[in-house]
Amino acid sequence: MTSSIDPTTVPGRWDTLHALLRRLDDEIGTVYTDRGIEGVRSRFVYPLIRLAHTGPLTIRELAESLGRTHSAMSQTVTAMRREALVDTEPGPDARTRRVALTEKARALVPLLEAEWRATEESVAEIDDELPHALSAVVVELERVLARRSLRDRLVERLDAAGYPLPAGPTEPDPDAAAPEDR
Repeated sequence: MTSSIDPTTVPGRWDTLHALLRRLDDEIGTVYTDRGIEGVRSRFVYPLIRLAHTGPLTIRELAESLGRTHSAMSQTVTAMRREALVDTEPGPDARTRRVALTEKARALVPLLEAEWRATEESVAEIDDELPHALSAVVVELERVLARRSLRDRLVERLDAAGYPLPAGPTEPDPDAAAPEDR
């Protein structure tokens, strides 16, 4: 037990942003349930639409096409299988699985695409109503992070707090004499 104050008891600067994103995600989910669609989560929509346009893909191919990690996509595919939205079958080798839409998912794709477009239009409308468009803030945030990454900022603060990176293996000095040369 440490004597320090628990830092998680103080709200973080981005807590409200995370909460807002969860709330917006939940609102999209209610659009589906209001229309009698059960088992579809907003995180399924991107891969389902992609599969509708590409046909079956391996989990790795699907993840790469959407800019997601293999692990995250594997978890999403597992959840979509539970909801009978996709089927998987062995891929070109024993280590891969190909993911294909079920008939249930194919029937939902037109609505999912319409919701995607409606969401994008709604987000643009909201962005236009803000005094500082969130899309512009994201561009500025990317610019700031390109100058100095969050990782670099964290490392600097941890180093200053006395938690430097552990010393790694040292490179041999090419000018030092080998032990047998001494």
